Amino acid sequence: MAQEKLKDKALEALAEDELLKLDNQLCFALYVCSKEVIKRYKPLLEPFGLTYTGYITMMALWDKDNVNVKELGARLFLDSGTLTPLLKKLEAQEYIERTRDPEDERNIIVTLTEKGRGLKGKISCVPMQMIDGMEIGNIKAVVLMKTLRQLMDTFREESETEAEHTGKKKSGGDRYFWCW
Repeated sequence: MAQEKLKDKALEALAEDELLKLDNQLCFALYVCSKEVIKRYKPLLEPFGLTYTGYITMMALWDKDNVNVKELGARLFLDSGTLTPLLKKLEAQEYIERTRDPEDERNIIVTLTEKGRGLKGKISCVPMQMIDGMEIGNIKAVVLMKTLRQLMDTFREESETEAEHTGKKKSGGDRYFWCW
């Protein structure tokens, strides 16, 4: 009996040791993959003067134009401290315009310019270049995307539930925006 207890304790210690290994951490795998995917975008986006964050902002605006800054930030899961300088840069590049909402001067409306709308056709090759460079295969990519969306939906639901219980509204869009 004493020998079985020692064996059980040894297995528990081994399991705890395995839990603390870096290679067994989902967060680490997600972090590395995210960082590396974003790094692969850099040479594809540089000719257009965009960073990855600028690129996803433009994609969000191509999907829905004339949006207020708060809604855009929620859609992209970006706070105003990150979004405001980014929007200033996109405006300086003449991809967008920012104007005050005539109905509520506190709100800023972001609108694509002709140059910003025209960029969509020029940059449309980027997603295919990323897919080709990933060498993951279509089936694995679909499974990965579905799994990540499920995880994101869980996070959103948890955030909404917490907001209901605390009375605080958390930032987060109705849809998640991922690209390859």
